[in-house]
Amino acid sequence: MIFKVGIAGYGRMGKIRASTIDNNPDVKLTHMYDIELDNIDRADVEICNNYQQLLDADIDAVFIAGYVKNSAEYTIRAINAGKHVFCEKPPAINLTEMDGVKESFEASDRILKYGFNHRFHYSVMEAKKIIDADEIGDIILMRGVYGKAGSIDFEKNWRNYKEYSGGGILIDQGIHMLDLFGFLSSEKLICTGSMVRTLNWNVECEDNVMAMFESESGVIASLHSSATQWKHTFMLEMIGKKGHIVLDGILSSTMSYSPEKLVVGLLSDERNDISMGKPAEKTYEFDKDDSWGLELSEFIQAIKKEGTVKNGSIYDSIDVMRLLGDVYAKNQLGVGK
Repeated sequence: MIFKVGIAGYGRMGKIRASTIDNNPDVKLTHMYDIELDNIDRADVEICNNYQQLLDADIDAVFIAGYVKNSAEYTIRAINAGKHVFCEKPPAINLTEMDGVKESFEASDRILKYGFNHRFHYSVMEAKKIIDADEIGDIILMRGVYGKAGSIDFEKNWRNYKEYSGGGILIDQGIHMLDLFGFLSSEKLICTGSMVRTLNWNVECEDNVMAMFESESGVIASLHSSATQWKHTFMLEMIGKKGHIVLDGILSSTMSYSPEKLVVGLLSDERNDISMGKPAEKTYEFDKDDSWGLELSEFIQAIKKEGTVKNGSIYDSIDVMRLLGDVYAKNQLGVGK
């Protein structure tokens, strides 16, 4: 059976999802809606004049890739219309909006998945296997840096206006790192303090965030999410009692965070002055990004009842929205403020 799907929002992410759908034989893109209808440049789909028209169409699932301010509402309406839903991150403006989504989802038999594609990168999947196999022991520390250089038109980007996005660089990009903290460590973190700042760009939302986290078992983590990282950077270090893992770089559509590497260092059973501080490391490089396709496949398998949503579930999304809310709430005022 080929599932017919529609897309709401045909910006950068909508185009990526459309391309991924086109390359999967189990799904067919048949309908599309965007607030700027002229943006839709495809003659092989039926263009809908509004979102309700998309929901009324003969489709099995909706991909939501528009403004964050519409995400929760569009998700609820789609589920209530009997559609399966794949929604881009962030899943909502704030945690409160997720209450209505959860209520609709749990009252239905529909599949709901959110777009946290970083979990499907080969370096991340391999790191998860190593951690779950207890090769580096219990994780005690995590340090994450995820930063970009803004863009030429950064000040005009809708993501920097709270009405449309809910926040700045943290909710736009840092949300991926927060999701990976929980996914890789299997720990439930709470934010113990943060600094949410607009340091460089003349925008409404934050362009830098530094935050600290801790779990009930004592794992601590730090995050720096930045729009002033002039050299694009993705770095996640995880320190265990028996070794460490470093995720250095990640493949993206711009390739500006590449190469994607996984570094694994294990402590020797025979620690001595020679080996202490410089354990042997193995470095693995990955030159292929199948994350978009793998993510779509998990969604389709769940619809076909041949699998479940293990990544990007509503419960994953609620937890990451809880963390985001904590970071914003725990913001410490700067010197002299």
